[in-house]
Amino acid sequence: MVDIHAHILPGIDDGAQDIYDTLEMAYMAADSGVRSIVATPHCNIPGYFDNYFGETYIEVYKKAVEAIQKEGIPLQVLPGMEVYATYNLPDLIVDKKIMPLNQSRYILIEFGFDEDPEFASDLLERVSEVGAKPVVAHVERYEFVQDDPKIIYQWRKRGYVIQVNKGSLLGGFGKRAQRTVYRLLDHKLVSVVASDAHGTDRRTTHMREAYEEVGFEYSGKLAERLFQRNPMQICNNESIFTEKPIPFSREV
Repeated sequence: MVDIHAHILPGIDDGAQDIYDTLEMAYMAADSGVRSIVATPHCNIPGYFDNYFGETYIEVYKKAVEAIQKEGIPLQVLPGMEVYATYNLPDLIVDKKIMPLNQSRYILIEFGFDEDPEFASDLLERVSEVGAKPVVAHVERYEFVQDDPKIIYQWRKRGYVIQVNKGSLLGGFGKRAQRTVYRLLDHKLVSVVASDAHGTDRRTTHMREAYEEVGFEYSGKLAERLFQRNPMQICNNESIFTEKPIPFSREV
């Protein structure tokens, strides 16, 4: 498996607090079948985390990679960021302050959970206009998506990548998020499942249970696509595999 969303870098955001957390998260990921993981610290959250690309990011990333290699953990750690959506995000991308997922054209973007959907759609369009490919993080957790998931159908039609959290599949973020994930899966709108791991307890890097859940509820082919093939294509800066989405006006 390939996990494109994990807060595994030590001491840089609200994820791994130190290198020991990083190592335990790495062990847990590898043990569950993850072979590559993208380190995506929070970035551009006003008043909380800046974490723009620069010397600090490079130093922390190298420290994590070297520690994992020294321990002999069979896990490749790739660079990236989860960037919070602000109006000036397109400018930050042009100015190379944002690390895309493994230096590809794909940018992992998160919104406020109570974000205005019109702002979200406008921002994603402007990000696309500067040549980036939006990967929308944990869409099932946004209130406006839970209230009306048809917006995800529109986003998929525009070519945006739709990422959901493995924890939502398993009920870790509540019934509304879980129900929304399955509605999106039923309508063939999900592009990637990722861990969005923040530590070694509740929100972990262990992906096997979620992989098996998708395989059981849908198919092994779909599980392979969402947990392996599409995230690998993203990391390789290649087009992902998509199915024709089903409009919400149709019963599934």
